[in-house]
Amino acid sequence: MANSNSRRKFFKNALSAGALAPLAVYGQGFETAINNAPKASAPADLKITNIKCGYIRGGHSLFVKIYTNQDVWGCGEGVDATPGTYHLVKLFEARLKGKSPLNVHRLFEDIRRGGFFEGAQSGMYVAVLSAVESALWDLAGKALGLPVYQLLGGKFRDRIRVYCDTALYQSNLPTPKDFADSALKAKNMGFNAIKFDLDQFNDPNKYDPYNWTASPAELQRMVDQVAAARQAVGPNIDICIDMHGRYDAVTAQQIAKRLEPMNLMWLEEPIPAENVEAYKSITDSTSTPICAGENLYLAHGFRRLLEMSAVDIIMPDLQKAGGLGEGQRIANLANLYYVPFAPHMVASYLGAMASCHVCASVPNFLILEWQIYFHDNPMFKEIVKFDGPMVENGFIKLSEKPGVGVEINEEGMRRYATPGMPFFE
Repeated sequence: MANSNSRRKFFKNALSAGALAPLAVYGQGFETAINNAPKASAPADLKITNIKCGYIRGGHSLFVKIYTNQDVWGCGEGVDATPGTYHLVKLFEARLKGKSPLNVHRLFEDIRRGGFFEGAQSGMYVAVLSAVESALWDLAGKALGLPVYQLLGGKFRDRIRVYCDTALYQSNLPTPKDFADSALKAKNMGFNAIKFDLDQFNDPNKYDPYNWTASPAELQRMVDQVAAARQAVGPNIDICIDMHGRYDAVTAQQIAKRLEPMNLMWLEEPIPAENVEAYKSITDSTSTPICAGENLYLAHGFRRLLEMSAVDIIMPDLQKAGGLGEGQRIANLANLYYVPFAPHMVASYLGAMASCHVCASVPNFLILEWQIYFHDNPMFKEIVKFDGPMVENGFIKLSEKPGVGVEINEEGMRRYATPGMPFFE
């Protein structure tokens, strides 16, 4: 017993002194073990200290980092409805300081409920909340040593299928041959699903820039473009068509009907998404699958769309609709109606991988959006840190690293920072 008490006293004295001096009696190995031991306290002691943010792409891409009292942080991203939102980020920071980042759902509800009279139903408020919520999941995963999908309940799949948005912008008046060439390029890159835009605001066949009804010549131009793409890649490549909500219900019904022989994966947002009854009439009029949802917010925004069977496929943007937990709630709601979940995604690779964790965690995932500019624009590789290739043969391999698995590269991002806006200050 004396020896045992003596050993116990020795360790107690050594630890109370901080174990800073070499413990020669027990050798260098023990000293090294102490030095290499995790210095962070228990997860229960983890507290949020501050939030910093930066903007690129004219303020339309918001990146946040949530810091804690330990050497761990979380990264998140919001898109589109984010210009001029710096002070909103700081408002959320004040509401989160001193709280545990591990209570992700609770913090989400605190901010959402606390903003009932501040715009928490949609728009900028929810877009910024999406960035913060995603960063909380990243932080929690790092603190607990688990990938985000595990925190969301586990995975149904190890890799995430993506479609390539060809970004063949209609402002350049692309020809059917341009569609065919672009489709073949994506196919040769390994993608088995491709998306094109059909809305063309400067189409010379438009009668009126404010009237959303397409002329017969406009309709024929759209049909010819899609037909060229389908002929180029054959019947076994999925083709999606986007109209960005820039037409009326009459045009939507006509183009959906005329594209039925093309066997589309979907026709996306031919009209704005806020009129559920109009979508119902379009969807009921055609065998072409109708897809919508990139401009809807929170699960509330999808409820009537699903209840009325107004669309065939939903496409929430997880960097705008409420974040990762809310994205999973939207997917699970859609699953009750046997509706596929195909998230919209115009973020960086951080947002893409964050979306992948949600896509892996739900059974009704169909496909995720991927942008050709990830391959063409070096900025998208410079603003993040990640392991391995971004995408291979039309699939993203799900990260197994703690958290999201992709980090913000502040130095790389600084070169593209929006002028006049604070940058991680």
